[in-house]
Amino acid sequence: MNRPIITSDGSHTLFNVEIGEHYHSIFGAVTESEHIFIRAGLGAISSDLKEIRVLEIGLGTGLNALLAMQWAEDNNKLLDYFALETFPIEKEIVDKLNYPELLGINPERFIAIHEAKSGKETISDQFYFAFQQTTLQESILPLNHFDVVFFDAFSPEVQPEMWTETCFVKIAKAMKQGGILTTYSCKGIVKRALKAAGFQIEKIPGPPGKREFLRALNLR
Repeated sequence: MNRPIITSDGSHTLFNVEIGEHYHSIFGAVTESEHIFIRAGLGAISSDLKEIRVLEIGLGTGLNALLAMQWAEDNNKLLDYFALETFPIEKEIVDKLNYPELLGINPERFIAIHEAKSGKETISDQFYFAFQQTTLQESILPLNHFDVVFFDAFSPEVQPEMWTETCFVKIAKAMKQGGILTTYSCKGIVKRALKAAGFQIEKIPGPPGKREFLRALNLR
């Protein structure tokens, strides 16, 4: 069961009652996503790329996808976005989230992201979206394909199976060499797993309420 919560920047997050964890920082959901995934992820990709392929692990509320679409339009980029989510949120919860209003985005686009099926959907002229309801472990990912990965699973404490060397090796194989992965976690087990999977990691100052987070460069 998910319960909407207003965070410090006025944007919603969800609190998952079953696992006892929020989907985003209570210090600001939009602020956190923009800082960790948009600026440190998409913003760090070469400006020469006109088309960028993004993989998101954990679609969740769809906030990262919505911000990525906005970034693509602001920067005249084409984003080919692919997301995995094991437990999509309920439509009645999607309808309550205030992201489109806060960001000045047509709410029909946000709804379209959550209603997308297994095929690729054109959400806007510069944002193609595809979704699979499956786990990372069971997914079949293309090799040498993605430029950017948003790793946004629940924390290592509640989803330890997601933060393993095996999972990160699978992701690395799906990424282009030199591709960028960003994640909010900076725990030692995460850093060790990323390094063992062939990533070069760096710690970056975090958004409000978080001292630092990780950006990883795929060296495979």
